[in-house]
Amino acid sequence: MTGERRFVLHDHRTPSPHFDLRLEEDGVLRSWAVPKGLPDDSTHDRLAIAVDDHELEHAGYEDQHKTIADDGTWEEHDRTERRLLFALHGRHGVRRYALIHTGGKQWLLHLTLDQRATDG
Repeated sequence: MTGERRFVLHDHRTPSPHFDLRLEEDGVLRSWAVPKGLPDDSTHDRLAIAVDDHELEHAGYEDQHKTIADDGTWEEHDRTERRLLFALHGRHGVRRYALIHTGGKQWLLHLTLDQRATDG
């Protein structure tokens, strides 16, 4: 990876409560709607639905319906056509995830078992 890339996790209250995970890449924020938020253990994957890319300026955007739940930088660890393995360096530490493409706009977001190895 060259340079630090930003991520933001928006807590979006409309039209129905969900989170938006946004990863800076190629001059835009690649984005996924995550209805139940990021997984907090490795046994419960979460649905992530790919949505339109957003402008980089959107990383700091908040309004009455959308707040920033977490932000920081992210780093890619591995990538294939179907999977992106990455770490989020957020406000409360480092967590490592995999986004696994299951078809169409649907992905699974998985907290990896070895995520604690990147803490500290």
